[in-house]
Amino acid sequence: MSVGWQAVNGLVRLGVNAMSGSRAISAKGSKAAGKKHARIPDVPRERKEASVKTGITKKRSVATQLAAEVDALTGELNKSHARIAELETRIDEDPLTGLLNRRGFVKALERSLAYLRRYGGSAALLFLDLDGFKTVNDRHGHPAGDWVLGHAARMIAGHVRASDVVARVGGDEFVVLLWNLRVEQAEAKARALEELIAKTMFEPNGNRCAVGISAGFAMIAANDTSGTALARADQAMYARKRERRAERS
Repeated sequence: MSVGWQAVNGLVRLGVNAMSGSRAISAKGSKAAGKKHARIPDVPRERKEASVKTGITKKRSVATQLAAEVDALTGELNKSHARIAELETRIDEDPLTGLLNRRGFVKALERSLAYLRRYGGSAALLFLDLDGFKTVNDRHGHPAGDWVLGHAARMIAGHVRASDVVARVGGDEFVVLLWNLRVEQAEAKARALEELIAKTMFEPNGNRCAVGISAGFAMIAANDTSGTALARADQAMYARKRERRAERS
């Protein structure tokens, strides 16, 4: 055999061997890929349903717990609002008499002034000051004076209309906002309250006390503020007090 033929024959064998090796490698790769992408066995249906039910139960439990917490927080919030409203009411209330205090009365008066400016109407402001109250405190002590104030407050509030507003604005000073009346009616109410207190027996702890009241009034004008209305009624009260002193002397 010639050298050339031997060379050709060698190359052919090399090519055959190379192809055989490539096929072997390809077959191994296919087997490995087949193993790598083998199908995962199906989970039994019962296990799937049990797992879903467990998840739903847990979610419902969490939702129920959150709803309970929301209800509890809502209840606490409502209690807080009620407490705030109660405190706001107490801020405007005189603790001794249960009437409005000056702060509460000024709010009511300003609302009334706004109403009168918009819709018209008439209103009067009475300013009342107890006579002889200092003597009660000096002779019988402050508890007796507190009793007198409480009794006077009840008497005044009990002899005006439900639509009228009564307040204690100072130590022994009271005011009454009267709606829908003329000047002569306002003056008649002031004199009637003076007579009422003069005829009332004030006997704290069995101690008879001579107590009177001076009542001045002012008709509320459209351009009044709460300050100017109170000031004019206060001046009228002091004028009435001087008048009553002159009558007694």
